[in-house]
Amino acid sequence: MIATKVPQGARFMWKTIGAAAMAAVLMSGLLAAPGFAARDNDEFIGDVPYVPTPQDVVDTMLKIAEVGPADFLIDLGSGDGRIVVTAAAKFGAKGFGVDLNPKRIAEAVENAKAAGVSDRAQFFQRNLFETDFSQATVVTMYLLPDVNLALRPKVLDMKPGTRIVSHDFDMADWKPDHAVTMRSGITGYSDRIYFWVVPAKVAGKWAWTEGGEKPTLTLEQTFQVIKPSLAGAKGWQAAEATLRGDHILFTAKDGAGRIRIYSGRVAGDGITGTVKGPSGESPWKAARATGR
Repeated sequence: MIATKVPQGARFMWKTIGAAAMAAVLMSGLLAAPGFAARDNDEFIGDVPYVPTPQDVVDTMLKIAEVGPADFLIDLGSGDGRIVVTAAAKFGAKGFGVDLNPKRIAEAVENAKAAGVSDRAQFFQRNLFETDFSQATVVTMYLLPDVNLALRPKVLDMKPGTRIVSHDFDMADWKPDHAVTMRSGITGYSDRIYFWVVPAKVAGKWAWTEGGEKPTLTLEQTFQVIKPSLAGAKGWQAAEATLRGDHILFTAKDGAGRIRIYSGRVAGDGITGTVKGPSGESPWKAARATGR
């Protein structure tokens, strides 16, 4: 099913006219789409109305997240199941969707059967706040701003590198790694797609030994944005740093002004990778420096 899109500003009317009234507005323009079973408009259940994501937006969301056969995708508020079904049928992924509405679950199950992906696309009647989605490599959602914010702490506790895609709504001061605006060829309205990669938790001090020096790297962290500083090595300075999932990269200048480039993977209290310096490339390890 595809709903006629409501103009962007209308999606923020919840607190003004109430969720039930807004749901009626959103549900007023439902249109049948090939490949998805038609059904009557149903009652508003839960915190978010059922407004299906247009199929071309679904495809774009999954492409931005680079979904593939190795992925396990979980859709929060799965409606008629089109995101999970598309991920399985077109991109070879596995996964499941959760929704409070039993009618939507039944519809999603039928759509998975029709697409021949019932073994890779499952659906459960569950509260998304009570759902364990920690096993996901990709999480998709089309919720509301306050719901996204309520879920954000749980999302940030997921495995670093997990990909998150949201249709139309962001996560406030957690800025997306990537965002695009597209005009759906199905509805004619503009749709916003937000993409994040869950960052590793790297705030604090990290220490290692290199030659005769014992640098200590201090990282300030705001989500995926990190600011480095160096101490413990005479004349050394940190220049810049980036974090994407569990991959960290930063540069430093030693006392002689020579540049070193550090790259590694964060795993708990350790970082393992390489350093490219004046004498070439060599292995590099750092450990979280507690008590410093």
